[in-house]
Amino acid sequence: MTAMKERFSSTELTALRNDLLQGGLIDSREAAELLQVFLMGRGYGVSPQAAMDAASRVEMAGCALPVLQQELEALALVM
Repeated sequence: MTAMKERFSSTELTALRNDLLQGGLIDSREAAELLQVFLMGRGYGVSPQAAMDAASRVEMAGCALPVLQQELEALALVM
């Protein structure tokens, strides 16, 4: 059993995805900031460079929820 698996609810992920898509994923920097704000608001620390890399991968995947979740799980550093 993996206690760490689903840190974020599908509701949270969908809302974040909508925010990313609404912004039209204008640029990776803005998308990275959204990812950072999302995670920091939930008590996680985030490396700005790691957020940029993750935003690029999410963007390339067309903002698919499984990819978004996977990237967030990898990014979330417990404070």
